[in-house]
Amino acid sequence: MSIRTCRFTILFLVLLVAAPLCRAEVRLPKIFGNNMVLQRDLPLHFWGWASPGEEVKVMMGVKTVSVKSNAQGKWSCVLPATPAGGPYEAVISGTNRIELKNILIGDVWICGGQSNMQWRLDQTPYEEKDSVLLKRGNIRLFTVPFEMDYQPREDVKGNGWQTLSPQTIREFSAVAYHFGKYLYEQLDVPVGLVSDNLGATAAEAWMSNEALLQFPEFASLIQPVVKHGKSFEALTADFEKNKAVWFKKYYYKSAGVKGEWFKPETNVADWKPINASGNTWENEPDLKDHDGEVWFRTTFDLPENYHDENFNIALSQIDDYDMAWVNGVKIGETYGKHNHRNYSVPTRTLKPKGNVLVVRVFDIGGIGGFTTSPFWGSKIMLGTWLYKKGEAIDAAKFPKVEMPNATPFSSPGVLYNGSIAPLTAFPIKGAIWYQGETNVDRAYEYRELFPALIRDWRKHWNQGDFPFLFVQLANYMDEAKEPGESHWAELREAQALTLSLPNTGMACAIDIGEAQDIHPRNKLDVGKRLGLAAMKVAYGKSVVASGPTFKTLHVEGEHLILSYDNIGSGLLSKDKYGYLRGFQVAGADKKFYWAQARIVDGKVEVVCDKVKQPIAVRYAWDNNPGPLDLYNAEGLPALPFRTDTFKGSTEGQVFVEGPRF
Repeated sequence: MSIRTCRFTILFLVLLVAAPLCRAEVRLPKIFGNNMVLQRDLPLHFWGWASPGEEVKVMMGVKTVSVKSNAQGKWSCVLPATPAGGPYEAVISGTNRIELKNILIGDVWICGGQSNMQWRLDQTPYEEKDSVLLKRGNIRLFTVPFEMDYQPREDVKGNGWQTLSPQTIREFSAVAYHFGKYLYEQLDVPVGLVSDNLGATAAEAWMSNEALLQFPEFASLIQPVVKHGKSFEALTADFEKNKAVWFKKYYYKSAGVKGEWFKPETNVADWKPINASGNTWENEPDLKDHDGEVWFRTTFDLPENYHDENFNIALSQIDDYDMAWVNGVKIGETYGKHNHRNYSVPTRTLKPKGNVLVVRVFDIGGIGGFTTSPFWGSKIMLGTWLYKKGEAIDAAKFPKVEMPNATPFSSPGVLYNGSIAPLTAFPIKGAIWYQGETNVDRAYEYRELFPALIRDWRKHWNQGDFPFLFVQLANYMDEAKEPGESHWAELREAQALTLSLPNTGMACAIDIGEAQDIHPRNKLDVGKRLGLAAMKVAYGKSVVASGPTFKTLHVEGEHLILSYDNIGSGLLSKDKYGYLRGFQVAGADKKFYWAQARIVDGKVEVVCDKVKQPIAVRYAWDNNPGPLDLYNAEGLPALPFRTDTFKGSTEGQVFVEGPRF
């Protein structure tokens, strides 16, 4: 055999052996797994990834379908709609074989919003004592860890579907759990709850780029993101390619870097004191017009008896770039003023006392420094730091970094792209939503924003007007001593107006909040009230799903006569004397006064001795209107309302955020 033939034979054998290794295994999105719930009475949609052109077979029960992946390695198929039942097993096979077990067919609900939806069961007084439910209840739980991106992602993260147990429910959304339990008890069908939420987040963070473009206040931010089409991963990869050159030519050209001011032994005799956190450096006379670098330094001790493997240093948001060192060792760097800085330091590298933290902050224009409250960072942020002014730049000429620059709490679109978009191919029954606290200062904007979010989700799920149920904000803060304007009342009004959309329902929580806690612990009644809304909106049951809702106003001299819808078996007062608190009345001067009210012949009669010619009435119109008495006989509270259209306190307030890059 010639040398040439021998080489060819060896090459052929190598390729033959390597070929199977080069093929991608069949892979499923994280939302698929053991113990999952698939939506009943809708086609069962399976999708995933494989090698381009690979044949993938999906079998579930007696149903089988085969499909080939496309040129990008993506595949998708549907099995026929199936009624509620189970458990089933599914097999997805190609070059490899995936077996999914203990699958149920039932109703799947997305559970979205901010902290009051995220609030865990173990953070409430409720303890599940129904051992039969925990052992046999066909309720399954899936938690989506939040992810951000500028472009829609294809998959979420997650630890799989979980069955009920005291351990799994304790860290799950309390509202979602109580909602799911109510549905299961009423319907006796499997329920899948997908908890996809994050505290302190604004509605716009959960909307698609496409939906946000219709709003001028968001379009200027979203258009560049859509135009360049780059994800977080792509932006980071591009930066890493050019990072060394940019560092050398621009970012590291400073006396502080050359002088290694990050070292603990640095002479700080000429450094000045400053309260760094929440204090932009423009408040310091010698930094007022400074763009470029400023070095900050502080010391910290480890907590007593600290034994964790790592120590977290949260510096929150910094305008614009930063690098951080502890005891002379670099612990991290971040680019972009919206990003939250969280640096993890191995505890073994720290001393019990006297650790030196140095942060080089680099401002590329506008304000600079540690821009957010210490509340969002570690205790290290508190107290007096030292600072030294470093190299100055011409902000107009300095080359800026294109890197992910977003906060999950308010950056438009990023949570939708990272945490919602990957799920929109997964059929659902509907969604429940508890959010709005972050948007209260822009309540009038919410009138358009919230309905747009609902339409947006419905469009991308492509299931028509699926049921969308939401919680009206609870009472919060000190009780009102006198009538006045209220951001929270205006947000509740925006939520109520959203009921004009088809297949929507609202659970009122105006009577179960807590004055001193934005996170009321009573999630049981919230879940039940959402469940009642679901019975009516999603399942067509003849139930009273809402408290009394204002219908008409009739003026008779000094008296205002109010009629209501949703009175169920009748109006009632929970006050032992029959009084109704929470009403206020105004005349032509638009000044409101507390009023007296009572139920008369199935209607509410309101009068105020300070207003002889009333033209408007409001009810429960405040951040916290205090104790309220008006309910229907089914025990649901009357909804807040106003009859006037006077100018609101949040009218004209819209979103404002700086550039993405």
